[in-house]
Amino acid sequence: MTGNIVGVDIGTAGIRAVEVADAGKPSPTLVRYHQVALPAGAVDRGEVAEPNTVAGALKSLWSEGEFKSKRVVLGIGNHGALVRDLTVPTMSMRRIRETLPFLVNDMLPVPASDALLDFYPLSEAEGENGPEIRGLLIAAVKKAVQGNIAAVQLAKLSVVEVDLLPFALSRAVCRGSTFTGAVAIIDVGQATTSVMVLREGIPEFARLIPAGGGDVTQALMLGLSLDEAAAETVKRTTGLVPSPATAGPAAVIIAEATNELISSLRNTVNYFVNTREHRPISAIVLTGGGTHLNGFSAALGTLTRLPILAADPMTAVTLGRGVDASALNKDTGAYAVALGLALGSTA
Repeated sequence: MTGNIVGVDIGTAGIRAVEVADAGKPSPTLVRYHQVALPAGAVDRGEVAEPNTVAGALKSLWSEGEFKSKRVVLGIGNHGALVRDLTVPTMSMRRIRETLPFLVNDMLPVPASDALLDFYPLSEAEGENGPEIRGLLIAAVKKAVQGNIAAVQLAKLSVVEVDLLPFALSRAVCRGSTFTGAVAIIDVGQATTSVMVLREGIPEFARLIPAGGGDVTQALMLGLSLDEAAAETVKRTTGLVPSPATAGPAAVIIAEATNELISSLRNTVNYFVNTREHRPISAIVLTGGGTHLNGFSAALGTLTRLPILAADPMTAVTLGRGVDASALNKDTGAYAVALGLALGSTA
């Protein structure tokens, strides 16, 4: 790969970008990072709804952040994407990709012709009908992906690759880390939560859950008749408390909304263990803005009975000259996905 690459994470509330030099080398360098806010409604659960608004935000992002490269790796990971286990007869990757529409049509929420499909191989074994490859099916609604790409192109940027957000996040979190055994990387965003299980750094399982920290805010807005800013303030100051019934109506609403997500995460972790010959998960690595809710980490650890580790994605890179390390460290988790997108580029 030649030249710098920029990972772009388009979220519901804003866009974050990280520019990396030498992404394909053992010691990549983070040279720039920046984020801009998006108005409500411009992006709906990871899917661009207002292309011109998002394009304008990207132009501001490039100008304010002084990004030099216009080569972009874009992430997908909204309600229109899915990852599922898939076993196929042993054949070339080219042949696997050609046959995917016929193999997985019944597994998709849309016709195969309306989806973008890929296969991530994990292992080979001898099956009942001969050699086979076990892996992960990766699918995304074509229209949603193309809409996001169009918004980036409106900003006069070039999309060189598209990557699944959980893969990008795991790349940033695990590169340079010392995690051992199987770990579940859980990223709680505003509208989507991703779960990626890796064993010794190799992805084995991924799920996207259409829920996040924004659901707690929405519940407070409806339950207490608050605007969004006031609901965010209440969420931050109240948090998830051990006895919500005695702490007031806000605490009850936060507990109900959060416990539903935490239960989904526990069930997802248990599903992995039960479908992988009970191979245990040793820890959960937690990241994402939704995890900043006071009490979230402790509640997840209690329910799953697993230790909760903090992610430090910046161990994957060195910081370039002029990068403000202290400012970056204050919100390092916010840029983990964008960093992982850039690190995965092969273009």
